[in-house]
Amino acid sequence: MGELLVKDKDIVVPGQDLATGMDFLPAAGTYRDNDKIVATQLGSISLNGRLIKIIPLNGRYVPKRGDTIIGKIKDMNFSNWFVDIGYANDAVLSSKEISVDYIERGADISQYYDLGEYIVAKISNVSKLKLIDLTMRGPGLRKLSEGRIIKVSSVKVPRIIGKEGSMISMVKELTECKIMVGQNGLIWINGPDGNKEVIAVEAIEMISEKTQTSNLTERVKEFLEKRIKENV
Repeated sequence: MGELLVKDKDIVVPGQDLATGMDFLPAAGTYRDNDKIVATQLGSISLNGRLIKIIPLNGRYVPKRGDTIIGKIKDMNFSNWFVDIGYANDAVLSSKEISVDYIERGADISQYYDLGEYIVAKISNVSKLKLIDLTMRGPGLRKLSEGRIIKVSSVKVPRIIGKEGSMISMVKELTECKIMVGQNGLIWINGPDGNKEVIAVEAIEMISEKTQTSNLTERVKEFLEKRIKENV
């Protein structure tokens, strides 16, 4: 009979025994050592049925095909933009991958996306050498204007989004802000006024800092309602 040695959301360290026996299965951040499941990294336990995995508390963003990211135009040549996505290698956006039917050869591509501008894009490919290709062809993929950009750890993004988008939807609704969350940890916020934007930023930072807190959704809702009432 197997025994679970940890609880959901427990913080564990590398080498810590998480379960004994064969009733549980190792997932991300864990491995099996004979009849034990052992942690390979510092993080928070996530239990899903028989699966045991670890959500890292911190870590660098690792790009994956299909990720929606927010990036900053860093450089360009006659047919490509080079985009800073917070990774060791810049991503490449080809002029063939933007939502424009045709760009004439030799045209000034800065009229579409210029240096220093932010875009929402999707990763279309990551090669074995970690060369990253982007596309702007898809719903919601566009250049960002106005608003503000904040950065959080990419490992906190799933909690900020919430189950089926519940957490970020609540922040949007209560602050009346438009919010785009990149898998790389960059978040764009554009509100009806500066105060609402600040409150949205505070809420997102609260979620990021208190990821492991129980009843976090209720606490964030109470925080938002109080801050909004103070600014009416």
